[in-house]
Amino acid sequence: MRKVIGLSLLLLSTSVSAQVKFKQLDQELPTPNEYRTASGAPGHNYYQQKADYKISVSIDDKTQILKGIETITYTNNSPDKLEYLWLQLDQNVYHPNSDSPLIEVEKMEDFQNIRAVERKLFYYDGGFKVDKVTTTSGAKMKYAINKTMLRIDLDKPLAPNSSISFKVEWWYNINDRAKVGGRSGYEYFPEEDNYIYTIAQWFPRMCVYNDVEGWQNKQFLGRGEFALPFGDYEVSITVPSDHIVGATGELQNGNAVLTSEQKARFKKAQTADSPVLIVTQEEAEKTEKSKVETTKTWTFKATNVRDFDFCSSRKFMWDAVNQPIAGKNVLCMSYYPKEGNPLWERYSTKLVAHTVKTYSKYTVDYPYPVAISVHTNNIGMEYPMICFNGGRPEADGTYSEATKYGMWGVIIHEVGHNFFPMIINSDERQWTWMDEGLNTFVQYLTEQEWERGYPSRRGPAYLITDYMRGDKNYISPIMTNSESIWQFGNNAYGKPATALNILRETVMGRELFDYAFKMYCERWKFKHPTPADFFRTMEDASAVDLDWFWRGWFYGTDHVDISLDQVRAFELSTMNPEVEKPLAKERAAQKDQFIGDTRNKISIESTVNERDPNIDDFYATRDIYKADALDVKEYNDMLANLTEEQKALLNSGKIAYELTFTNVGGLVMPIIIQFNFADGTDQVIRIPAEIWKRDQETVTKVFFFDKEVESFRLDPFLETADCNVNNNSYPVEIQPTRYELFKEKRTRENPMQRQKRVEELEKN
Repeated sequence: MRKVIGLSLLLLSTSVSAQVKFKQLDQELPTPNEYRTASGAPGHNYYQQKADYKISVSIDDKTQILKGIETITYTNNSPDKLEYLWLQLDQNVYHPNSDSPLIEVEKMEDFQNIRAVERKLFYYDGGFKVDKVTTTSGAKMKYAINKTMLRIDLDKPLAPNSSISFKVEWWYNINDRAKVGGRSGYEYFPEEDNYIYTIAQWFPRMCVYNDVEGWQNKQFLGRGEFALPFGDYEVSITVPSDHIVGATGELQNGNAVLTSEQKARFKKAQTADSPVLIVTQEEAEKTEKSKVETTKTWTFKATNVRDFDFCSSRKFMWDAVNQPIAGKNVLCMSYYPKEGNPLWERYSTKLVAHTVKTYSKYTVDYPYPVAISVHTNNIGMEYPMICFNGGRPEADGTYSEATKYGMWGVIIHEVGHNFFPMIINSDERQWTWMDEGLNTFVQYLTEQEWERGYPSRRGPAYLITDYMRGDKNYISPIMTNSESIWQFGNNAYGKPATALNILRETVMGRELFDYAFKMYCERWKFKHPTPADFFRTMEDASAVDLDWFWRGWFYGTDHVDISLDQVRAFELSTMNPEVEKPLAKERAAQKDQFIGDTRNKISIESTVNERDPNIDDFYATRDIYKADALDVKEYNDMLANLTEEQKALLNSGKIAYELTFTNVGGLVMPIIIQFNFADGTDQVIRIPAEIWKRDQETVTKVFFFDKEVESFRLDPFLETADCNVNNNSYPVEIQPTRYELFKEKRTRENPMQRQKRVEELEKN
């Protein structure tokens, strides 16, 4: 009795565990309401705020000080009265009293070279210096600064469907990225005493206020990026008059800031189908050798964007090409110094054009008039219509494949961020994966359309297995806040991109996935989606229950490891004794002999029954493999009760295979089996993940074939991120790993440099 109870409890435990894997996400997701529906679409009362900016900013090229004054018009479209307003002060992450360096976990091993110590002790007077916050008429407004956030206390609450305008004056010391780091800042070129300014997070910006959390005023600690409302911008940028400026939006005063030749080239580029140089390398090199004391003001306007950013330098070359998108022209442009060539002039703008075109196919039509890539050293960062990208060749103009692919990848990735989150405007401060992961997924699709066989770093399932099989103490669920993630790149970029690839290729199929993914993008363009909106839309638009997938891939840390533990083969019997009994006799003769029986034939000279004829009886002499008359009669009687189809099945010669699978890794996934037949053909059968619904640990499945299977392989196309392929085959196939006896001394010489030396040797 105890055994029965124990077995029942075990079965109940297994069943409950499996049910958890397939439990719906009702408790994890917020309750649908008038703002966000159960289908994943915006509700009938969905709202979002609007923040419009008019800004004047200047850069002092001698002191590297940025000064600005802005007028913000904030419109409250919510149903709530707002007693105060919150603004972001992201530059305060560099304030001497910032929390960011204090919360960094450090060990002495991190300071084993003088540069690390120097950087630790480097003092930088960073952060916003807010001089004034006033009404548009000049009256002082009460405000308080809490680290990277600024609160304006209103004299009276801002009512629904009303607006307020106010002014902020500020300045700050622009950071040297080589010494301080950061997404924004300047790069100094000591040989010429010149700078490239890539300026972002440079003005006090409104926080998002929404139906999900009220004000998104989570402090900026450096990793979790930005949550921003949409609005219209008019920005005037004053810099040295020999600088070239690129920015979010469209240039308004080209006649005043461009030479006649630059204007003519700029106009030509707007209809060109190949890049046109607006500023050539020769012109840029001439400009960077001499400096002027005068200034120019460049004015840009941008409509319905969530941010504004710009670049400025006298070192810039500038090229552009037109890329039509859905009947509209997009001017794709690049800004880069001579240090970026020959890579940048050859590739950058073409990559920009390819990216906006390909992303438009998979997401939404690119809505903005321009898309820009700016060259910097060892950085990749994105903003509306403009991004800053690394990829610098050697001083002699050669470069490694890693440098080239690194440049290609970062440009595609950062330009792609125009879609996630600049258009489909998720909350980066809270959910990094919603912009980085989705963007990395479409980046993979875009890379594959750029070059066949492109060696993408992230996306294919097999590339994430090392991470997923790792120490779970240092792996976070994807649904973890940006600041708390272990292994940031794998968690926020690689694993979500892989998950979407698996959904597209294996779980849903391309047609269903592409339709649902595009529906999500269309529903939430220029809006603020949450994870629930994404999860719900993907299911609602496809009629595929994916809660098990979101739970396993996004809420858990289990990995994929499905093993093929046992294969049993069964051949259907004809039931005909005249066929089956001789066949049984033949198989018995072929059966492997026990070693004792083999040795006994030699060691035992004779047995008793061999010496005494009275020992053997009926059973000793009976031929069990001979069909008698009764056997034949019983067989014929059975046939009389069968249909013609059943009779044909008896003589079909079908072979059944019972396969036993174990879910070693814990993450439930489809089971994909390739059956390799003895005649050299093969067949792939795909079993949905729901096979694990009742038992998440072990399942069996029977397959019938007309021919013999010689071998079996799970996940033959490496599409499920199975972390151990050594238990995927029957008979077992061990995948060898190359064992290095020693490592050669590496040289920093790239293949292009080596080829130059080869050519020199051949000449001599």
